[in-house]
Order: sequence, then structure tokens, then C-alpha cells
Amino acid sequence: MRYKLLGRTGVRVSEIALGTGTFGTAWGWGSDRDASQSIFDAFAEAGGNFIDTASGYQDGQAEEFIGSFVKSDRANFVINTKYTGPPFKNPGVAVTGNSRKAMTTSIEASLKRLGMDYVDLYMVHFADGVTPIEEILRGFEDVVRAGKALYVGFSDFPAWRIARGATLGELRNLPVAAIQIEYSLAERTPERELLPMADALGLTSTLWSVMGAGLLSGKYRAEGVEGRLNRLGNSLGAKDAERTEAILAAIDAIAAETDAKPAQIAIAWARAKSRGRAAPLIPILGSRTLDQFKENLGALAIDLSSEQVERLDAASAITLGFPHDILKTEILRTLAFSGKYDQVDKPSSTVG
Repeated sequence: MRYKLLGRTGVRVSEIALGTGTFGTAWGWGSDRDASQSIFDAFAEAGGNFIDTASGYQDGQAEEFIGSFVKSDRANFVINTKYTGPPFKNPGVAVTGNSRKAMTTSIEASLKRLGMDYVDLYMVHFADGVTPIEEILRGFEDVVRAGKALYVGFSDFPAWRIARGATLGELRNLPVAAIQIEYSLAERTPERELLPMADALGLTSTLWSVMGAGLLSGKYRAEGVEGRLNRLGNSLGAKDAERTEAILAAIDAIAAETDAKPAQIAIAWARAKSRGRAAPLIPILGSRTLDQFKENLGALAIDLSSEQVERLDAASAITLGFPHDILKTEILRTLAFSGKYDQVDKPSSTVG
């Protein structure tokens, strides 16, 4: 296991994070306490120290499990939890969303379930579309000043709102350190705005659904297979059948070359995309069983070549759209660089 820095901080986190959305059975599926403990133990034994959870995962069971698992060794783990969604069934409307009230209620309940005085990273889970960014930041300030969180971040927010929040946070000495986004071979649209923004602002990106809700494992090729993609409808994964098959074919070919499983190749690609970036990408790995998790951990031993990454990139390519595509045209580069674009040494990371 290697370690990366969390945003523009000195905190060292493992190159993969443990996802705990499956820790518990309150949603009618998931892993019971013993199975969750075995997955946690395997993660810790491999050197993992970065754990991702949320107030609403399995109606709070995930936080309860994690709190008990790390209790004897709390200082050696970096815990990220999130607020926005309901932490229990049938909540009142005032305790959900992004408001300062919802945040205050949620952080207190999360710390109680976790059995902790503080969390290392506290995120707003997803945008509710109504709470101003200034209110979220004020709530974050309260939480950090009270010592209930060390760093803060944004999950599933538009890039322009995160950029505004991070900039205002910098002016307030508020430690905005990370974002959480969906990113995989199946879902590469964060390359348009979110990832360049994260590079420019020095925000670590934690990546959920790096296997496209299981799509990239190839299991949904079979008829009648049930899984996370079915439960979440069409909100995840590649939606174009021709593109999906091209991606799966490229994964299968490289899996054969490396004697690996398709899911491991999908994870290895996400890890490889962190190369040369100004801010790291950290895949979140979550599994329902220990065997699944151990298989996913096998991706850490796979170092894809540049040629293999390029083949996967080509199979999963997307158009960046306006203005990105037009800014890469020869005519605009000629105008901007007086015809000497190829003769200018340019920064390897996004310009801030």
C-alpha cells in the first residue's frame, strides 16, 4: 500500500479508501457485523487507513460498525463521514439537506454513532439545490472550530460551486481538502470540469463507483443478474451499448494480458489516472463479501503500462464539449501561441 496527501495538508492517507455503504443490513441488503469486520480487518492488514462512510449509510449502522472497529486504534485511521441524506427512516424535513441546522444535527449524531470526539474529514454528501454555499461554509466553520472535524469537503457538487466554496474557504482559513465524485471507465465526464478544478485547487478526489456499479466487471452481460446497477436504475455506468461493449472488450483483453480479473483492471485504470496529477485520485473500494474485497485489493499489484491505459482511454473516450474541444483546435492554439504551440514547454497540471 502506498500513501497520498489529503489535499493541501500533511495528512497521509492510503491510496485506496474503504467504502462502507455495504456495512449493515438496514437497507435490506449488505454485510452483517461479522462480514463487515472481516472486510475491515483485511483492509487494515493491507495497510489501509482511509475510511469513507456517511450518516445515512445503512440507516446509521455503517458508522456504528466503523466506530467499534477502530475504537482500539482510532489515531491510526483517517475517518471521512458525510451529511445530507436521512440517518434514519422517515426523518422530518428539517434534518435532511445541506442547511446549517441539518449539519449541526447530523455531526452530533454521527459522532455519537462513531463513538468519537471528532472526524478527520467531514463532507456535505450531495447538493440539495437550495442551500447557499455561504451557509454550508458557516456550518463547516462551526464544526471545525468546535474540534468536531479537522478538514472538510464536497461530495457530488457541480465544479463551479466547489470552486466557489474552496475559494471562500481559503479566505476564511477553512481547510477544504477533498471532493468525492463518481469516476470510472464508464463515467468519465468529471474530466470536463471537476478533475481540472481539483488539480488547480489542490483538492484530493475520492472516487466512488470505480467499477461502474459492477458494470465494468462484465457481470451484467448475463441475463437476469441483479446488483447495485439494478437498484440504482440508469443513474450509474455507461448508457451507450456500443461504447459499453468496447470498454468491456478492452478490459477483457488487458485482463488476459495481465492474468487479472476485469474488475481489477477497472480499479487499476482509476489508480493509473492519478499519475502526474497535481492532486491525487483515491478509489473507494466497497464490497459485500470478504472474497470480493480481497479480489478488489488484488488491483494494487497491477501496474498498467502507458500503452494499456491509452487503449482503455480510447475505448471509453468522451467528448469534452464546449469550450474544451474548441480550445484544443489547431487554429486557436496557433492564434494563442503565435504558431509555436509545440515549441512551448507547458505545465503538466491544470493552470489555476
